[in-house]
Amino acid sequence: MEFIAYLISGIRLGSIYAIIALGYTMVYGIAKMLNFAHGDVIMIGAYVAFFALFRFNLPLPIAIIAAMALCTVLGMSIEKLAYKPLRSATSLAVLITAIGVSYFLQNAALLLWGSTSKIFPTILDYGFIELFNGQLKISYQILITIFICLAIMLGLTLFVRYTKLGKAMRACSEDKDAARLMGINVDSVISLTFAIGSGLAAVASVLLCATYPTVTPTLGSMPGIKAFTAAVLGGIGSIPGAFLGGLMLGVIEFIAKVYISSELTDAIVFSVLILVLLFKPTGLLGKKASEKV
Repeated sequence: MEFIAYLISGIRLGSIYAIIALGYTMVYGIAKMLNFAHGDVIMIGAYVAFFALFRFNLPLPIAIIAAMALCTVLGMSIEKLAYKPLRSATSLAVLITAIGVSYFLQNAALLLWGSTSKIFPTILDYGFIELFNGQLKISYQILITIFICLAIMLGLTLFVRYTKLGKAMRACSEDKDAARLMGINVDSVISLTFAIGSGLAAVASVLLCATYPTVTPTLGSMPGIKAFTAAVLGGIGSIPGAFLGGLMLGVIEFIAKVYISSELTDAIVFSVLILVLLFKPTGLLGKKASEKV
């Protein structure tokens, strides 16, 4: 029963990584760029939720909506100011800009809120559910986190597959020039992608703080890197791949922490990524891109 409990906790952690990974995989799938400032958008969302909950005493749903609104505006602003002027620039220039935006957000948070850690009190503590005559206890916080991840994945998949905007996103992902010729506003679609990814980052920030209740200016750095790893593991550009990669990464990390060594956890996680990419360079669900001549 212990192993099942650890497995479920790993799935909870993986669900958070999966939600964060969506921001990376959607932006890469459509704009073909890596937004390494995404982890810092999570950090901003955590601070907004913290102040909304514990300084202004707003209800949890309102605090989450406030964090989502601000992160959405922030994500769209980053795209307009930092990335849009680099549409035709080299990928290296875009990558350096993304790293610069990341450091800018971290230092802005440091100036605004200081380096002192802020404790994020438990917000999803609704007790436990007992199974197998009490041998297995699962907290409702874990179940809520997993349910939110599944709902987001299902909703986003349906949105991309069946809505007009979703079809426009898929068209831009396939061929931006052809999408323009068909009358699709590619810039608006890319901006929408940043908005969705940043809004989901705010949801992930609240779930992350419910699990690790400490808010600092560097809060999003390591979760951001691991979520990017999850996106690559599952196949970057694929929404199901982000989901699968996130779950796998969370389970591997938690099991390694419990049964092997907490100090070697990160090394084990990234070693698994290397092994997978050696045998399947596009990731588990990634498709080999065909080069157009």
